[in-house]
Parts: sequence; structure tokens; C-alpha cells
Amino acid sequence: MARILIVDDDRDTCQFIAELLAGPDREIAFESTPDGAIARAERDPFDVVISDINLNAPQSGLDVLRAAKSTNGRCQVVLISGFGTLETAIEAVRAGAFDYISKPFNIAQVKAVAERAIAQAALTEETPRDARQTPTGLIGRSAPMLDVYKQIAHAANAAAPVLIIGESGTGKELVAKAIHRHGRRATKPFVAVNCGAIAETLLEPELFGHMRGSFTGAVADAKGLLEQAHGGTVFLDEIGETSPALQVKLLRALEEGEVRPVGATRVVHIDVRVVAATNVELEHAVAEGKFRQDLYYRLSVVVIRVPPLRDRRSDIPLLVDEFLRTSCARAGRERRLSDGALEMLNNYRWPGNVRELENTIERLVLFSPGTVIEVADLPAGLGGQVPTAEQRIFADLPTLDEVERRYLLHVLENVKGNRSRAAEVMGIDRRTLYRMAERFGIDMRDEGTKG
Repeated sequence: MARILIVDDDRDTCQFIAELLAGPDREIAFESTPDGAIARAERDPFDVVISDINLNAPQSGLDVLRAAKSTNGRCQVVLISGFGTLETAIEAVRAGAFDYISKPFNIAQVKAVAERAIAQAALTEETPRDARQTPTGLIGRSAPMLDVYKQIAHAANAAAPVLIIGESGTGKELVAKAIHRHGRRATKPFVAVNCGAIAETLLEPELFGHMRGSFTGAVADAKGLLEQAHGGTVFLDEIGETSPALQVKLLRALEEGEVRPVGATRVVHIDVRVVAATNVELEHAVAEGKFRQDLYYRLSVVVIRVPPLRDRRSDIPLLVDEFLRTSCARAGRERRLSDGALEMLNNYRWPGNVRELENTIERLVLFSPGTVIEVADLPAGLGGQVPTAEQRIFADLPTLDEVERRYLLHVLENVKGNRSRAAEVMGIDRRTLYRMAERFGIDMRDEGTKG
């Protein structure tokens, strides 16, 4: 007989889930307050508890979870939330939640998760968890983002390599940082390297280190980034842009736990967790002979797919609010969006994802003439009217540095974020482009918001 407790401040929801899970081998009870649920769980242990997180009371579903687990370590707790965050997901998983479902929930999903929880209850041992919370730059309460939060929470507790897949601008580096912050290596270094932003000839000494005199410009011994990340996490962004020769050396380093600096006769032992990211499907690159299959299998033990912004449109207002707040603070201005402008932003497809939204909000804060950003202030592609390049760059008589910064944004916008094309248009190499972007605080890495 499976004993199930359903907890929700809406008794109709409790009744609905109870009817959904009813069966001859089920004993189902429900409570509408956290106090009642905690007292019930402590008095009469259950096999499965299904609880909303937000119960409109000082205590929450997380408190119900802890009480149920402390009474019966085999109890499987499923949490439901309409206001999920990464911190909540992390805390839920660390406290021992079996699963985490977003509202409005899918009926089939609730039933399937409950059946799995019932089956698991007889097998699971009690495992202590550490419930920490760390601020994060990830923003979103949509179902796709809640899935990402769950995957981050599980990946943080593991030691296996992680491969993050997503379009440019979706926030892959933020996912990598969240895995590191919430994992066992959180107190050790997090070292990020953009494999696509470093010339091929320089990437090997950058990763593995080099000895003085090993190549032109090597005026002193230098530790590689893998060695600098010892004990912590190395984030290999744009891993798909590495050459086959470098892929061989990287695979050897990861499998043997050692690197040989360029020009050295000795090896250096390393202990790092690898998190890699790509905006291309590496399986296709493997099939085309552009990426080593053995390295792909090594990196893809855990795979997290970050959804594009068009697949989580309900998060756009949250992102807009955050970007408006930070952009206005930087610019020393007060701006807000009209309802019509926000609707236009909601309806746009955002091919550049969260990064494009962030840059759009920053430009609107800089160039909109009034306190309220209207539809007419939006770029033409979003339904507004575009000011000329001259108007956008020189409107408020900026400093020469600011002119250069705005010109870089103008070029990036016109080439749709293509970094190689931007460097070509500006007559500079790609490394200079990255240094210029870094100097002006323009983020061209694969992260959606700044942490």
C-alpha cells in the first residue's frame, strides 16, 4: 500500500491530484497548510509527498520536504512551483527532493513523476544534504528554465564532465558558473577560456602552459589555464572550434590528469572538473570528421541544453525588468517601457537570445529621448523606427571613448553578432576585437546576464 500526502493551499488542486493518483493500492491524504502537513508527516510517515512550494504561509514546501525526510528517509518528495528559481531548485535537490515540477503542470507529467516516486520509495536510503544558496545571474521561471535548474542541481552534486549546448547568447557560461558555485569545488578556482577567441597557435600554451623560450614571445615560464584551475573547474567555451590536433592533447590531459607545458620535459598533474560549451551540435561535427568522437564522449557524460529565448517567452518581462534596472543604474537615467513596447519585445523572436535582449535594452536606455520607452523608440526590426547611425552615436556629444564603444555596438548589430565579420569591418583582428569589447564592458561570451 503506497501512502501519499498531497499539500496545496488550494483544496481543489489537492482533490484533483488525489483523483489523478487514486487506485486500490493507494492511501491518499491531503493538507492545505504547511503546519498541518508537517504535523501530519511527523505523526504518520508517508511514502510520497507531493507539495506546492509556495503555500502562502511563513513555512513553505521546502519545510514540508525536510519534515517528511526527517521522519522517513525513504519518503520521496515531489515539489511543484509556479515561481521557481535556481536557488530554490538547488535547495530542493540538496534537501532530497525526488523531482521538481513547474506550474501550470502537465497532468501526464505529474502522474508519471508520482509513479516513479512511489517505485523509488522502497529503494532509497536517507542521504544528508547540504542546503546552500548562492546568488546567480540566471533569470527565469518558465518550465524550460526550471528543467535547466534541476539539471544544474544534479550536475553540481556529481563529478562528471558536463557539456552545455545552446545557441549563442543563451547563458551557457552562467550555467557553468552555477554548476561550479553549487558543487564541491566551489571554494576552488573557476577558470574560463573561450577557445574560439584565441588564435590556434596560442591556444595550446594558453591551456597547457609554456616554458621560457619555447616560442617567440615566451619570455618567462607560465602556468596554463588547466593548471591554474587545479582543484576547481575549467570552462571550455566554444569547444567545437578547437583543432583536431589540440583535441588529441586535450583528451589525453583529461584522461591522464596531467599536462605537459609547451617546451617542457616534465608533466604537471592536475585535478580539474571540465565543463564545456558549444553552440553547435557536436554529434554532427563528429559525423563530419571535425570533432573527435572519443573527446565528445569524454565531455558529454552530462548534457545540459539551454533553451533559446523564443522557447521561454514568459521570462522576457523578468529579463527586461532586470536589464532596465542595471542599465539605468549604469547610465544614471530613469527609463521604463510602455505596455506597447513590452508587447513588441515579447513578440520578437530574439535570434541573439538573452544577450541580444540585454544589448537592446541598454541601447534603448541610452538613446530613448523620454522617460517612457515607446514603440517608436524600438529598432525597426522590433517594430519601431531606427535613428540613423550618426544620431545614435553622436546624439548626446559623447566622449571619444564612448564614440568608439557605440561604434563597436553599431558594427556588431549590423553584422548580427558575427565576431569575425565585425573584426573584418573594423579592420582589426579578432583578438583585438575581444580586447576592445572587454575594455568597454561589452560581453561577447556565451552568457545571457552578468552575475
